[in-house]
Amino acid sequence: MHALIVFAHPEPASFNGTLKDDTAARLEALGHTVEVSDLYGEAFDPVEGAAHYADRQDPDHFAALAEQRHAGQRGTLPADVRREIARIERADLVIFQFPLWWHAQPAILKGWFDRVFVNGLLYSGSKRYDRGFFRGRRAVLSVTTGAPETSFAPGGRSGDIELLLWPIHYSLNYMGFSVLPPFLTFGVAGHGYRYDDDQEKALRLNASRAAWEARLETLPQEAALPFPGWNDWDEAGLPRPGAPVDGALRFRTGRALQ
Repeated sequence: MHALIVFAHPEPASFNGTLKDDTAARLEALGHTVEVSDLYGEAFDPVEGAAHYADRQDPDHFAALAEQRHAGQRGTLPADVRREIARIERADLVIFQFPLWWHAQPAILKGWFDRVFVNGLLYSGSKRYDRGFFRGRRAVLSVTTGAPETSFAPGGRSGDIELLLWPIHYSLNYMGFSVLPPFLTFGVAGHGYRYDDDQEKALRLNASRAAWEARLETLPQEAALPFPGWNDWDEAGLPRPGAPVDGALRFRTGRALQ
């Protein structure tokens, strides 16, 4: 198996950086090959805009979807976007390693989605979901939070973690990936925020690292989260009777969609 780690944290020595290094080392020890896309380290530009397109379809009015489609058809996509697409195409498994910031992924990773998932080339009106470009590839989120696990329960102070991650999971499903349940490391607090003493925190984070390394062995065989597909919707996009419930909304608690 060839794995791509999309790493979105500005500090290599952070806990996220440690998990990224652990992941690469463990996968290689298991006989897999690994590539890393270090978004901050490689200065990936997350801001989509006219400056990325020298050969414009419409030089007077910038429309991202139109210019992406035009550049994809002409082979004039920006070099960093072509690099990231090639990395994904080489991968059997894509691991996204990032902290939860403001109840979502860091802006640099959101911008990676905006720019790399190119309209017309990688998705279209009929090339989405279970007919998506990246079908056959697996994706998994490895996410850290500052607050403790209890606060991410349904109705909790930090927000329901299932709902917070749903947009990312659904975007990956939209692109055709088989989306695995995420790996969550809660309570990576610091810089004025504290939920347990240093010894307890170190033990807890080390246990999380060990659990992730153990799980890496099973990722190639794990069942993906269930999502509805084209045959589950009617012509208006509404679910047909008996369509499966979106599994990304019950990955942790097993609760039914409310």
